[in-house]
Amino acid sequence: MIEDIRDIRGPKYVLPAWEIAAAIGAVLLLALAAYGLWRWRRRRKQARTLLPFERALEQLDAIRPLLQPANAREFSIAISDIVRGYIELRFDVTATHRTTEEFLHDLVQTPKFTLARHRGLLADFLQQCDLVKFGGAALSLQSMESLHDSARRFVLETAQPDPVTPSVKTHDSVPAT
Repeated sequence: MIEDIRDIRGPKYVLPAWEIAAAIGAVLLLALAAYGLWRWRRRRKQARTLLPFERALEQLDAIRPLLQPANAREFSIAISDIVRGYIELRFDVTATHRTTEEFLHDLVQTPKFTLARHRGLLADFLQQCDLVKFGGAALSLQSMESLHDSARRFVLETAQPDPVTPSVKTHDSVPAT
């Protein structure tokens, strides 16, 4: 008998090239989807609503490029709008769309202790902004930095809620047993 002849065997299965490419593509697509889901969930956790003082501080930092005497009018408009917007959000007092005099007059009558305590600072700040916005006054770099610092200080000092005043409790005339 001759040993070099072998018996016939069944065909061997070889994956077509398109099936290999499809499998690799499916794995990559699943990996991309998992990565996208992970990024979306992570971003959703980080995106929280900013508190009024946080938003105001971000806006104050964003207008720093306007701190140039040539941009004094734009700077004073922007910083006044930021402070007035902050006051509206933080204290629920109408501050925009009103003149400085109207706003300061109503500030005397407000029950907001924290806001009323800063009336002098606000009056000086807003009147200086008005001189530049409406009077065409010029500001030096030092004056602009001083305005920016006072706005920032006001926001930081008023960031905390007003202290709660204890309510008056009435006592019964009969002692508790």
